[in-house]
Amino acid sequence: MAIDLERVFRPINIALLTVSDTRTAENDTSGDILAARIQGAGHALVRRRIERDDAGAIAALLTEWIDDPEVDAVVSTGGTGLTGRDVTPEALGRLGGREIPGFGELFRWLSYKTIGTSTVQSRAMAVVARGTYIFALPGSNGAVKDGWDGILAEQLDSRNRPCNFVELMPRLLEV
Repeated sequence: MAIDLERVFRPINIALLTVSDTRTAENDTSGDILAARIQGAGHALVRRRIERDDAGAIAALLTEWIDDPEVDAVVSTGGTGLTGRDVTPEALGRLGGREIPGFGELFRWLSYKTIGTSTVQSRAMAVVARGTYIFALPGSNGAVKDGWDGILAEQLDSRNRPCNFVELMPRLLEV
């Protein structure tokens, strides 16, 4: 990380969504990993929920969160694969946001180092919708570690140089 210690760390408010038909609060290990990393980095975990693999339900919850002034960013885990029940990217598409293509590309590049060519089965992605970042990671423990440790820990740190997502937040609603 290229942290500039002369810059001030600015914590942000993050909502955490686990997309799954089978996970519960008791066995949501990927969500637990993300929650620990979010809070360990100094950010506030302001919402956390498990939602079934239903594009309409996911989009409705995400709409609620992106319209909530207390939520700066959403990190989701699950629903980014290739099966019929994997609909997180389709839900994000309903939000009318702007895709951040480099996020998915970088995620797959990092993931390739861990799981090889199996990374092509991931549709990890990110969008910014109505001023709120939404990052969709796969549901495995390894994938959330790759996504947080390899991308989000740096990009959600306001001290990261040469640039970061946090410093752009005041300008996300510009037209």
